[in-house]
Amino acid sequence: MSSLSAPAAWPAALATPRLALRPVERADVAVITRLWTDPEVRRHLGGPVDSNVVRIRERRCVGAPGVFAVVRQSDETVVGLVSVTAGSRDGRTEVSYQLLPEHWGRGYAREAVTAAVSWAQDGVPPGSPGVVALTQEANRRSRRLLEELGATLVDSFVEWDEAQVLYAFPTAPAR
Repeated sequence: MSSLSAPAAWPAALATPRLALRPVERADVAVITRLWTDPEVRRHLGGPVDSNVVRIRERRCVGAPGVFAVVRQSDETVVGLVSVTAGSRDGRTEVSYQLLPEHWGRGYAREAVTAAVSWAQDGVPPGSPGVVALTQEANRRSRRLLEELGATLVDSFVEWDEAQVLYAFPTAPAR
């Protein structure tokens, strides 16, 4: 995770009506580890992460540029993780997200991804390739969310032995 680079000023803190997105703190690591090891969360992400990789990620995730803990403001519960990686796919900035299953279906992913995409777009220079998100073709919930947020399907391919789809977010309007 230390190779991630954020497209805009880091550290950053973002807010939605119900959530705060902030750099990962040491106290978040146990919850973040659940994201990497939960079979349901990892169903469309290649399965649970190997324990050796988890240990490396645990050491590198705290304060990593572009990696946000998604925190419910009402009680400061960490509900997930959003990552923004500059130059990830053909020079485009990639937004990825994971939420714990007990927090699915509440609109948190919509709020968190919207905030992260906006932040990412603010850091993307004019004329650059833009912001994208990748998911498995089989992940209908994620595809529906990306489409509802205005992202359009721009590519499909096989990666990690699974059919993948790449979505591009509309370019942020000039200010």
